[in-house]
Amino acid sequence: MSDAITPDDIFTCQKCGDCCRGYGGTFVADKDIQRISRYLNMDSSQFVAEFCQISGGKPVLTQGDNGYCIFWDRLCTIHPVKPQMCKKWPFIGSILADVNNWHIIAACCSGIRTDVPDRLIKECVKKKLSTCS
Repeated sequence: MSDAITPDDIFTCQKCGDCCRGYGGTFVADKDIQRISRYLNMDSSQFVAEFCQISGGKPVLTQGDNGYCIFWDRLCTIHPVKPQMCKKWPFIGSILADVNNWHIIAACCSGIRTDVPDRLIKECVKKKLSTCS
């Protein structure tokens, strides 16, 4: 396998929404809150009150009764302004700490390739994280 591999070579979003479902929620930073609030034409405090829950002292997007993010409706309804956490997915910092995390999340995400050497996975994660800040 060539060492000239990019993040797009190891992950292709299938638009299935599996990453938008489940316990834990999507953390929204202040910049995310401001951007999403403007997109929804509302005050940021109103956005947090209506669409967030506080977990560990931080705002996370609320989940609907179906377990999906409140903004998931067969596609992300705030895609142009989605939180940084979503933009980075599945290129997350915990993979740099332990590349086995890539293989663990791949079990839940059909868009993730695992037939790539761990060294190249880590390089792609570093590259993606450096461009998503």
